[in-house]
Amino acid sequence: MMNAARFSSKAASAAAPLAAYTVYTLADYNNTYAKEVDVKAVKQSIVDVIDSNAEKREDGTSLTGTFVRLAWHASGTYAKADNSGGSNGGRMRFDPEASFGANAGLGVARAALESIKEKYPEISYADLYCLSGVAAIENAGGPEIPFQLGREDAVDGSTSPPDGRLPDADKGGRDKTVAHVREIFYRMGFDDREIVALLGAHALGRCHTDRSGYWGPWTFAENTMSNEYFRLLVEERWSPKVSHNGKPWTGPDQYEDATGKLMMLPSDIALIQDPEFKKYVELYAKDQDVFFKDFAKAFSKLLALGVAPVVGAKPWYQFW
Repeated sequence: MMNAARFSSKAASAAAPLAAYTVYTLADYNNTYAKEVDVKAVKQSIVDVIDSNAEKREDGTSLTGTFVRLAWHASGTYAKADNSGGSNGGRMRFDPEASFGANAGLGVARAALESIKEKYPEISYADLYCLSGVAAIENAGGPEIPFQLGREDAVDGSTSPPDGRLPDADKGGRDKTVAHVREIFYRMGFDDREIVALLGAHALGRCHTDRSGYWGPWTFAENTMSNEYFRLLVEERWSPKVSHNGKPWTGPDQYEDATGKLMMLPSDIALIQDPEFKKYVELYAKDQDVFFKDFAKAFSKLLALGVAPVVGAKPWYQFW
């Protein structure tokens, strides 16, 4: 998901070459690895963790958005030019990736999945991190996400991509922020429509001041996947946040609605300031079915980035 802030220093490391992993065919996946993993059971266990954790919180929040962010950030380091980064490897378990500023707070999600990894040791961490986002979205009422097993786990963080590949929420101005968003997503192979669809995941979860510096949820139903994020973007009046709980706001620049209870990041507002992005925002605000269809395809594509391709086969996200 959109990185709400990057407060840590940049940590550079070598990119992960495709040769560092075994290349399997689709037959290999289906005949060996995939048969060992009961995906339906693993997904249910993920939902159970979300539910039990939400009961303990008793504040209306949950791990739903955090699991989506985990899957997103595990995959969103991909660079199409050299096939480095991406979801293969499960490298966020190790430094330097675990300490990237963009991944602040995701240790909570990784720790919450440990009991599932113990229960189903046959699934790789790389697959589990991605599947947690899939299960969270579907459980929140979102579309079914095409998903394929087969990611391998790296043994350490030596093949992690360099820091700085995940999107920032603000680059100091509208034009710079819009250009940054395109640069990040174009690097992975997405177009404008896919970019807007993927950012619709902001319907889930919230920002935390102790992680990103930003505060608040994007919608009043942060555990429900819908097109509400887009509707709010075009229908509400968004003003710079200047106060919080009766005191001056000292965090990074963000926007709030008239109630002061909802927020938007500068990168969210940029979607309605750029004409090409805005036409898709308006489309999704009017038609949730179109949004769900586009999101499912784009999110599946995101999760498959960096995974060894099957020669002669369609990409995983085109299997449906």
